[in-house]
Amino acid sequence: MPKASVKRTINCSKEDLINLVLNIEDYPKFIPYCLNAKIYENKFENEDQTIIADLTIGKGPFKDTYKSNVKYNKKEDVIFVKNIDGPLKYLENKWHFKNIGKLTEVSFDVDFELKNKFLNILMTKSFKYGLDKIADAFQKRSEELFNNR
Repeated sequence: MPKASVKRTINCSKEDLINLVLNIEDYPKFIPYCLNAKIYENKFENEDQTIIADLTIGKGPFKDTYKSNVKYNKKEDVIFVKNIDGPLKYLENKWHFKNIGKLTEVSFDVDFELKNKFLNILMTKSFKYGLDKIADAFQKRSEELFNNR
């Protein structure tokens, strides 16, 4: 079961970074191998937000869609993601955002398992590399969007 964490300090406000992560429909514009994103539900309750969304990930002839439940807890500045459907046996990831002066420290922890055991073995070998690429994409996108204001 691939598990990994990445931590970055980004020259951007915490609020802007949280909004970037919650803007799921824009993922295909900047995340490697993210082909499509669709939001089915976006609810606000008190200060919390819940999003139900599909992401289609793939390369070449290989692609698959998984549905996730994304919960943003504003009080703790944490976003939790769990899979609902798709090729994943389970997915749990957590984003945590913390102000450090004018910078924001972002921690991203992921734990998942694919239903297909063979693909799971392949993913385990390349998972950390892929996670770093995703973190790079979020950092680059935040710098493009928010550093020129």
